[in-house]
Amino acid sequence: MIDDNAAYTALKSRDSRFDGVFFVGVTSTGIYCRPICPVRVPKRENCRFFESTGAAEKAAFRPCLRCRPELAPGHAPMDHAHRLTDLIMHRMDEGLADDGAGLEEIAAQFDLSSRQLRRIVQQELGVSPIELIQTRRLLLAKQLLTDTRLPVIEIAFASGFSSLRRFNDAFSRHYRMPPTRLRKEAAAHPGRMHAADTSTLQLGYRPPYDWQSILKFLAARTIREVEFVSDGTYSRTVHLGDHTGWIKVSNTPEKNALQVELTHSLTPVLPALLGRLRHMFDLAARPDIIAAHLQQDATLKKSVMQNPGLRVPGAFDGFELAVRAILGQQITVQAATKIACRYAEAFGEKIETPFSELTRLTPQAHHVSRASLDEIARLGIIRTRAACILALANGFHSGTLKLDPGAHPEIAIAQLVSLPGIGPWTAHYIAMRALRWPDAFPKEDIAVRNNLGGVTAKRAEELSLPWRPWRSYAVMHVWNSPAKNCQQTLA
Repeated sequence: MIDDNAAYTALKSRDSRFDGVFFVGVTSTGIYCRPICPVRVPKRENCRFFESTGAAEKAAFRPCLRCRPELAPGHAPMDHAHRLTDLIMHRMDEGLADDGAGLEEIAAQFDLSSRQLRRIVQQELGVSPIELIQTRRLLLAKQLLTDTRLPVIEIAFASGFSSLRRFNDAFSRHYRMPPTRLRKEAAAHPGRMHAADTSTLQLGYRPPYDWQSILKFLAARTIREVEFVSDGTYSRTVHLGDHTGWIKVSNTPEKNALQVELTHSLTPVLPALLGRLRHMFDLAARPDIIAAHLQQDATLKKSVMQNPGLRVPGAFDGFELAVRAILGQQITVQAATKIACRYAEAFGEKIETPFSELTRLTPQAHHVSRASLDEIARLGIIRTRAACILALANGFHSGTLKLDPGAHPEIAIAQLVSLPGIGPWTAHYIAMRALRWPDAFPKEDIAVRNNLGGVTAKRAEELSLPWRPWRSYAVMHVWNSPAKNCQQTLA
């Protein structure tokens, strides 16, 4: 629950740590804002506070055109209910929860009825699943109308509406203006627009954010032709459903946001694309809460104080990350990266882009599942790992294995460990990055154990207990801690 007095204090100070934690509806104007909005602070008696954009819009407030609530960072999952709502929103982004069947599937994963699921969403976010879908669609449409040159009809479909008429009706009803009016106002600021064949959007985060650290981590694991890191940017090819293209991500710290340039070929799957990028770059993290908790431990205090903005790099594609983790078992990062590049060259389809470094799509599970054991093993992959990759590809292709952010970690880890060749270390590493589980802990990792003083896996587990529920972040700090003769072996 929001403490209204504390929220108003944060609003008066425009404290960026509360951006996305709550929204303020101003009764005298009918508009809701982020706590960092630059407009004059309203009177206390005119303020109503909400935990989500959906709750504010349900109360008949419309979004501010200056602070743009659609750019506010989201919430990090912290417990069962939060993980559940996070998974639902991920499925919505992927277009898999827009109907009753999709919600029923998610409910079944958590041993819930669809009625219980709807009640949890209502309690967590203050809106029903249908209202949540509507709000997310409208906020994305508003961002596209403001920041891109895309035709209104393309924006309607990219935002998830089935027709232009439904889009116009919903937009006019919620925001009290037709989409074309907002487009005309945005046209008065041509500097926001980008080239004709690409668009650039913002994805907000809560500062501090260590962009260089996350780039360094990703650069060491770059899959040649699929992705590359250069001049402070991360770029990669994208294959989502039937759509392909490329993206380029850079940081704009003065705006506390990442800039995402994307090809228009990806606009039909834009919600899924942006959702995956939010997870990949850990944009929903609460660095203030995480740092305050971890720095209480003497082992981590110095590292946390020096780098409170350290994030956990996620995964753009769960299958890609899982294969990468299998290839990284018991070998160095450098050796695993070389093998991963050969694997991508063998099974990834070619694609044309303006960049010589981006010429191949990441291998798809359905393609790899048709390969023979010998075809995989001849790439320099030992046969037991080749068999593991085949089992993983078959699980993804059949739909029996899903590595969605927000999925129940214990269930996913148990599924992964049941596959031949995947142990607890690999499963926890996948949970840490692909599932976005903040409390994953690969206690068997040799770098973790060495940097904790050469301890056993059992002792590492004991030392990690005070770090819960943020052990994934603690692992990042432990990896960054200096240790003599320590060679990181994480994939």
